[in-house]
Amino acid sequence: MRLSMTSDVWWKNAVVYCLDIETYADGNADGIGDFRGAIQHIDHLDRLGVTCIWLMPFFPTPDRDDGYDITDFYSVDPRLGTLGDFVEFMQVARDRGIRVIADLVVNHTSDEHPWFRDARSGRDARYRDWYIWSDEPEPDDPKGIVFPDKENSLWEYDQKTGQYYFHRFYRFQPDLNTSNPEVRDEIARILGFWMELGLSGFRVDAVPFLVEQVTEAGDGSLPDPHEFFAALRAFMSRRDGSAALLGEVNLPYPDLMKYFGNDLGDEITMCFDFIGMQRMYLALARGDVRPLAEALNERPRPPKDCQWATFVRNHDELTLDKLSDSERAEVFAAFGPDEDMRLYGRGLRRRLPTMLGGDMDRIKMVYSLLFSLPGTPVLFYGEEIGMGENLELEGRQAVRTPMQWTPNRNGGFSRADPAKVRIPMPSGEYAPEKVNVSAQQRDPGSLLVWITRLIRNYRDCPELAWGDHSVLDTGTTAVLAHRADFEGETVVAVHNFGEAEAEVELTLAGIDSSRVLTDLLVDGTIEISGDGRARFGLGRYGCRWFRVSTPETAPADSGDVD
Repeated sequence: MRLSMTSDVWWKNAVVYCLDIETYADGNADGIGDFRGAIQHIDHLDRLGVTCIWLMPFFPTPDRDDGYDITDFYSVDPRLGTLGDFVEFMQVARDRGIRVIADLVVNHTSDEHPWFRDARSGRDARYRDWYIWSDEPEPDDPKGIVFPDKENSLWEYDQKTGQYYFHRFYRFQPDLNTSNPEVRDEIARILGFWMELGLSGFRVDAVPFLVEQVTEAGDGSLPDPHEFFAALRAFMSRRDGSAALLGEVNLPYPDLMKYFGNDLGDEITMCFDFIGMQRMYLALARGDVRPLAEALNERPRPPKDCQWATFVRNHDELTLDKLSDSERAEVFAAFGPDEDMRLYGRGLRRRLPTMLGGDMDRIKMVYSLLFSLPGTPVLFYGEEIGMGENLELEGRQAVRTPMQWTPNRNGGFSRADPAKVRIPMPSGEYAPEKVNVSAQQRDPGSLLVWITRLIRNYRDCPELAWGDHSVLDTGTTAVLAHRADFEGETVVAVHNFGEAEAEVELTLAGIDSSRVLTDLLVDGTIEISGDGRARFGLGRYGCRWFRVSTPETAPADSGDVD
């Protein structure tokens, strides 16, 4: 594949790394992460192979929802630095060839935002119609309440103006009225502002809730969310044709495809595959790959200029809302047996290593799967070293603990007095003394070295991101095999979800004995029979990536080196 083809669609085979400035690195020893601290660790991401950093919210905030309650969309929270520090961060990332995207959280503001303070000053206020108001609260759908442990309604009464305002999330986060043309224009200005400072796109928070069909326009019509996203994408493309929108769209596949823009692909650039992720955990719990294989077979191919985003973990609860009640119970029993490990009745507040009991073979297999699945892989900070969670923290904060750089004071996150570090780190087997970057850099068998290798192989296999994918029959429910074909090249990935070793036979249509399978993860070349069959073994939780090639063009293995 010609690399020149990929330069303006960089996101098709990017490696995205999500980090929270507040918890990544403290550069001024005040106990809070900041841009100056993060700048000093961009080389870690460069060595890892990251091509795009996704920044969680860094805007001014009362911080009642970990920064998602914003009071100014055009600045940096003073605790985290200044606009100048942000620009320096962008410069250092660009110097390493790393793009940066940021969270776009514009379906609501903080109730302390100047717009909302004005809006609740009177019914004729300048910004009144920038929010959603009603004389009577509309009937609530209990399933629509995002945080059932904190809220019991989507409407909050405003004493001064005698009306109710709509809030999809917390009551201190009033929803913006995105059917108002002035609000839409302001959102475009926000995008334009940060793109001028170097952002290559945005991760769009809670996409299905961004254009709420709660109130009608003057002509009696409801706002069209797809018209909004198409206009937003067009605006970005005019400013920068390679800019991307990464969407949080947790919907069934047929509904989700509409947010790509259906066949046009003119709305959200990349959508997270929540269904594939949830089916993966069900498959892991059962040691049976069929739930994931079914999801891969059901998943539609995205439009030409769009892509799926794959992930193992993100910054929220690990949601299992698209599984049936009985399936969710299976995953809870396997990976969250204690009630304290669960959240909202639908998700887990744990990281992968603790869920898998620290079994490194199994953990490495899951990340091999992530980087071989069709789509763009997204990592959450700390995954590359196998960080654990701190269940003593409330809710989602359990997985948002400071990054662990060294085994020393505050895990190398901060030079401050430990009493000043606001978010405590995990203890025990996942404490910084046991899990940190500096130690794993020196250990050839570490998770960090393994993920670095996976990223290198993923970038060397454009077929995985660009190719046509198919699930292969392995003859056993414990082993998943899939192939990717692009421009006459083929890569095959095989993963054993079982505790026992497995013997696998694959039939590769269109491939015969003139080709061989060369393993990209371990040494070895597998012969292919005249009718396209290949046999090989897999260890417990084993994984293998094969490139199909002629013997003359096969990649080298150790047997080829004198």
